[in-house]
Amino acid sequence: MYKEHYPLLNHNSFGIESYADYFFEFCEVSELDEFLLEQTLNTNNIFILGKGCNVLFTKDFEGLIIHPNNNGIDITYEDDKSIEIKVQSGEDWDEFVEFTVSNSWYGLENLSLIPGSVGAAPVQNIGAYGVEVRDYIVSVECVEIGTGKHFVLSNRECCFDYRNSVFKNELKNKCVIVAVSFKLSKIPVININYTELKNKLQKDKNIDVRKIRNAICEIRNSKLPDPEKIGNVGSFFKNPIISDNDYQVLLKNFPDIVGYKIDNKNVKLAAGWLIDKCGWKAYSENGVGVHENQALVLINKGTKSGNNVLNLAQKIRTGVLNKFGVYMEFEVNIL
Repeated sequence: MYKEHYPLLNHNSFGIESYADYFFEFCEVSELDEFLLEQTLNTNNIFILGKGCNVLFTKDFEGLIIHPNNNGIDITYEDDKSIEIKVQSGEDWDEFVEFTVSNSWYGLENLSLIPGSVGAAPVQNIGAYGVEVRDYIVSVECVEIGTGKHFVLSNRECCFDYRNSVFKNELKNKCVIVAVSFKLSKIPVININYTELKNKLQKDKNIDVRKIRNAICEIRNSKLPDPEKIGNVGSFFKNPIISDNDYQVLLKNFPDIVGYKIDNKNVKLAAGWLIDKCGWKAYSENGVGVHENQALVLINKGTKSGNNVLNLAQKIRTGVLNKFGVYMEFEVNIL
């Protein structure tokens, strides 16, 4: 499907009104191949849009949006201990996680209820409750926009980092992810190290993949708004990573600050705690608010303008910087 002046209201979970000059959706990779072969594209004005769960439109998009809507899951290898599966990029992420849980395959259950598509997962290197998707990705299949060439990147070649990958840097909007391959365990591998999850399941002596998924869904539903009901993109800010030396200085001034050591030199701060301590939780202005249960989440309370959302986010970031001396990066793509 190829359209001009296409409305994006139903293609972003914040519910912002915006239009794209050009919009192309493919349900089969062959359709993408044919489109790239026939079109003369200005690759400086292209954006790959999944389910729009991590994007904020602040204006109309002057260029082409490519929307993968291809589906399918295929087993490519399995033995008694593990299984490898190739998943088309347009598959809904949480429906895919439910599929793995239903088959008693371990690995992705901690990433339950994260909105978005499978193709978007490696771009952001999505993570939650002590797990990142890079831990289970084998490879990512892509199509280069400029040439139509197909290529496959190994896990290492994806250059995964905290909420980061090669797809947000060197390959940003230069290729379309069409499939992702995962390796999962058939043998129970339990990860409930995250404090909130551990507290919920620690008394259960027979923990399995289904119980972990159910527990995480309960936790997320108690804290995070459903984007189908309230416009939001989940966590708007990344958890800042600072040096252990800087963390020790903050501890002296703020003894209750929440931080988690990620190695011998660095500490990840809880952005939600920083925002909350600056007094932003449950605050609202111009049709945008900070969620009352999770300060990381900005919600649409009636605005049609992405700039209203961005303005509040910038105020929050400045407030945290002034109080703690910590700069918070946006997790969302601002367009």
